[in-house]
This record gives sequence, C-alpha cells and structure tokens, in this order.
Amino acid sequence: MSTQLALALVSTVRHDGNGGVADDLDDLAGLTTWLHEQAEPLREYVGDLDLVASAGDERTRLDVVAVRRAARSLFAVAVRPGPPSRADSASLLSCQEAVAQLNQAAGALPVRPVLTWAQGTTPSLAWRGEAAADARLAITAGLARAVIELLASPTRDLLRACPAPRCVRYFVKGHPRQEWCKPSCGNRARVARHYQRHTTAR
Repeated sequence: MSTQLALALVSTVRHDGNGGVADDLDDLAGLTTWLHEQAEPLREYVGDLDLVASAGDERTRLDVVAVRRAARSLFAVAVRPGPPSRADSASLLSCQEAVAQLNQAAGALPVRPVLTWAQGTTPSLAWRGEAAADARLAITAGLARAVIELLASPTRDLLRACPAPRCVRYFVKGHPRQEWCKPSCGNRARVARHYQRHTTAR
C-alpha cells in the first residue's frame, strides 16, 4: 500500500496533454477529489476515513503539497544517476531538507505495528496511527509515512523518472525491460524518435 500511495501523491504532478504540467492539488477541489480517490490506502495510515472527508482547508492543501515536494525531491535522489523528472528539477529541496520535512510530518501521530494472521494465510504487518483530532496532521503524517516506507524499502532501487517526451511521472519498474511509466509514454517516445530520425535524415 505504501508504494501505491506514495506514487499516487507524486503523480499529482503530471503532463497535462498539451505540452505543459498539471497539478491535481492546485486547489481545494482537487485535494478533496484526490483524498477521496486515495481513501482506501490512506486508511492504513490514518485509520478514520472521516478525517479524509473533513480535511478541506487551504492549510491542509499546502501541507500535502509540501510533503509531495519533499517526496519528489527524494525520488529525484533515488533515481540517480538518471535525471529527475523535468517538472520540478529546478525546484527540488536538498536531500537533508526533504528528509527533515518528511520526518517532521510523519512524526505528527503516534504509530503502532498491527499483525494480521488469519488461519491458512501469510502473516502481514501494517502500521496504524492513533486517531487524531486534527485531520491535517493525520493526512500529512500518513502520506509522509507512505513515502518513507517506499524510500526505505528495496522498491527504491526500482524507481525511475519516465523519459518519454513531456512526461513528468515517477514510476516503479515492474520488469527488466520496462522503460516508461505506461504504454502510451512508450508509444510517444517511439514516435518522437522516428520523427527525429526522419527529420535529421533530410
């Protein structure tokens, strides 16, 4: 779940389809929509879905955007020696600043391990936060924890910045031959290479 949630957060900065960059968290309506879409993975960290529903102010939006900036800054470090995403390569925090920001956000709530082991299944571990009166702190803590878990796991070594023209997403490489975040980016990259070869040959 942490990988899904962390990637969903950084993917709120995306190509807009017209050569620019869109920010899904640019306003409160965007934040509300995104939080409802991510309610299930957030529940692992926040526990109470009502917190998600009640988080609708500008301070919450700014705090979530700050966690996202820290996450994208550390994703840029994780994909080295490859280049970072083109969307924010000029506005990245230093590694130390980004780590400090994530740790501060993640520390806003107490957390405890919860073991689940139904008969005949493999045991699993989830980290649960205590209920919090402040939805903003709960949400930013949950998002920060998801990012930290991804970056502290072996999945970090599979992070990539999509090299397709105009794409600004990070993705987890699912198989050895995967080069792009999704097939449409691969198609766009092949078309761009084809166009460049034919233009250069003239």
